[in-house]
Amino acid sequence: MTSDNFLDLPPLLSARGTVTLPGSKSISNRVLLLAALSAGTTEVRDVLLSDDTERMLDGLRKLGVGVEQVESHVFRVTGCGGNFPNKEAELFLGNAGTAFRPLTAALALSGGHYTLSGVARMHERPIGDLVDALRALGANIDYLDNEGFPPLEIFPATLSDAARVSVRGDVSSQFLTALLMALPLLDREVTVEVAGELISKPYIEITLAMMKRFGVEVARDGWRSFTVAAGSRYVSPGTVYVEGDASSASYFLAAGAIGGGPLRIEGVGSESIQGDVRFADALALMGAQITMGPNWMEARGPESGKLKAIDLDCNHIPDAAMTLAVAALFAEGTTTLRNIASWRVKETDRIAAMATELRKVGATMEEGADYIRVTPPAHIRHAAIDTYDDHRMAMCFSLAAFGTEGMCINDPGCVAKTFPEYFSAFAGMTQAVPVIAIDGPSASGKGTVAQRVATALGMHYLDSGALYRLLGLAAQRRGVALDAEAQLAKLAGQIDIRFEGEDIWLDGVKVGDELRTEEAGSAASKVAALHQVRAALLAKQRAFRRAPGLVADGRDMASVVFPDSVLKIFLTASAEARAERRYKQLKEKGMSANIAALLQDIRARDERDTQRSAAPLQQAPGASLLDTTALNIEQAVAEVLARYRAKK
Repeated sequence: MTSDNFLDLPPLLSARGTVTLPGSKSISNRVLLLAALSAGTTEVRDVLLSDDTERMLDGLRKLGVGVEQVESHVFRVTGCGGNFPNKEAELFLGNAGTAFRPLTAALALSGGHYTLSGVARMHERPIGDLVDALRALGANIDYLDNEGFPPLEIFPATLSDAARVSVRGDVSSQFLTALLMALPLLDREVTVEVAGELISKPYIEITLAMMKRFGVEVARDGWRSFTVAAGSRYVSPGTVYVEGDASSASYFLAAGAIGGGPLRIEGVGSESIQGDVRFADALALMGAQITMGPNWMEARGPESGKLKAIDLDCNHIPDAAMTLAVAALFAEGTTTLRNIASWRVKETDRIAAMATELRKVGATMEEGADYIRVTPPAHIRHAAIDTYDDHRMAMCFSLAAFGTEGMCINDPGCVAKTFPEYFSAFAGMTQAVPVIAIDGPSASGKGTVAQRVATALGMHYLDSGALYRLLGLAAQRRGVALDAEAQLAKLAGQIDIRFEGEDIWLDGVKVGDELRTEEAGSAASKVAALHQVRAALLAKQRAFRRAPGLVADGRDMASVVFPDSVLKIFLTASAEARAERRYKQLKEKGMSANIAALLQDIRARDERDTQRSAAPLQQAPGASLLDTTALNIEQAVAEVLARYRAKK
């Protein structure tokens, strides 16, 4: 279930299939900038289309670089040989670190006047170490707000003769990447020394590989220093292909490991230049069965059936390690992820955010300056996961839907930063707990049919009408008027409802035949017409969706509550047939009844239910009609079962 602000993921049973990954964000933005700095024209293929790459493309266009979109994921970039045509520009770069840091370095060593800004979170992400290194080379950069943080104003550089500069390696590898990519703009040899431990080393390997593709080979002394020779110049290689995003692969690999698989990822594999492919090794340590080829990887669940906890230094997979934190919910034991200090300065403070959201689903958490420890709960709770405008938080927590209750993701649109179609791709690879939704008018027999179908299939059963009847009964017991919408909605969130076989319990007390009286039905019809009441009962209804499946009956099961139902039935009968069935039902229970009055009441309720503004009674899109006027219960049940098997 979706809205502009949240995505309600159903509980998932399994994951299998094949998914082709979008292009890597890290490689896309590096290649686009290198193509702009090169001599010649470069065709860049399989470019990721996302917020971050759009920021880079927009920035290059404002700098006067020729950028032409040839096809959907193909761009032709006419390089400027390191001399940007526009010497004055204002660039807004959103929250794209892979655009902001390299462009800062390239523009700081050129002869122009520029301002670089981003969203509020970008202005909280440190850049002081990069600026200090650039100033040592003669760059002229001012902070426009807080010292050490964007936004920045860049003036024409007065280049120094410095042959060596130093940059910290323990905050962000993007500082070193930005420096290395910009140094060929200078006409001399420069060595960059790394102060402290260099984190996220695989991203530097990507940078070096891409620079080499454009004709600049960097000499190195391990991870301690890197030297760009005098006379280095970028030259277009003609055509460059962007690899699939290895970080995005982590979500699908983990889904295959948790959901059984096999789930295959195409676009990245054993020959990848991206360090995050080593996420597969971490999953293997957890017990997942991993196979791979040059351009593909595949994951299956453990032979033992259960993942196991790990204690891992994650310096080599900083982004993909987030996926391990959520996968730890499904592992036996406590998982510890170390050497992840860089999480603190990403799109959000990912250590704090991950700890907060994992606690919501029931995990026991411990966090430190550079580590996180996850002990899974016995039962993963449904929760509304805040994503902090961070694409990876949203994608990681989609995996938590493999818990028995599903998961709600707030602001799912934040995945546009790197993978706009993520949730569609994820839905295509996963199989939710199936729901058979049977809607229809009052006394159509849908309750009896649904209950028998559930028994035949070994599934759970939800009588949604009983929820509204129970609310009406609770309201009458507590003296709440049936038109007091706010009070009723509050009461709906408070009452405890439990179904056990054919027995129904309200606030710990078994409810009898009073729930089937015409008075109870009339009360249910009134409270069900109230928007706030329906919204309040929505979560209670969806909570009935548990493995191995659910059969739900009501008025809006297929249209509102479970729109992704595998089978949608609109079960009806003539008003006369329904009145006769209700008359027999009441008589069998020893209750008084008048068939004429029953027919009049059914017609009145049909009118009321079809005309109400809140979830009016109607055949939902995709639902098949089943008229049972001439059918008995056994025949109706057999028809629903036949339609379900045909769907499967």
